[in-house]
Order: sequence, then structure tokens, then C-alpha cells
Amino acid sequence: MSAVAPDFQVEPIPLSKWAPWAIFAGVIMLLAMYFVTTEQGAVALFDGMYVHEFVHDARHLLGFPCH
Repeated sequence: MSAVAPDFQVEPIPLSKWAPWAIFAGVIMLLAMYFVTTEQGAVALFDGMYVHEFVHDARHLLGFPCH
């Protein structure tokens, strides 16, 4: 008994299908990078130190000084 793989072709996903998701992911990544790198530093959108304390360890992990 021989095992024969079925003959099939993988169709590429069109750009119009995945581009909106890639743009959305890019915007989310930029927003996350803003909060990790800049928020509660020279520029702050929120009062207090809540955001800074929430992302404090991520800043040090990525090599950004914060104090």
C-alpha cells in the first residue's frame, strides 16, 4: 500500500484581503511603542504615573531609560 499525497495547489491571499489587517496591526504596534517609549516622559497624554508604572518593566527590557 503506497501513500500518495493529494495533488493540490496553495492559492496566494490577495493583497486586498490582508492589507487592512497589516495596517491595523501596524497602528496597534505604533501605539504600543508610543506608550512604552514616550508616555509619562517629555510628552504625556494622561495625568499621573499610571501608564508609566504599567509599562515600566517593558521600558527597561527594551533599553529605554525612564528614571
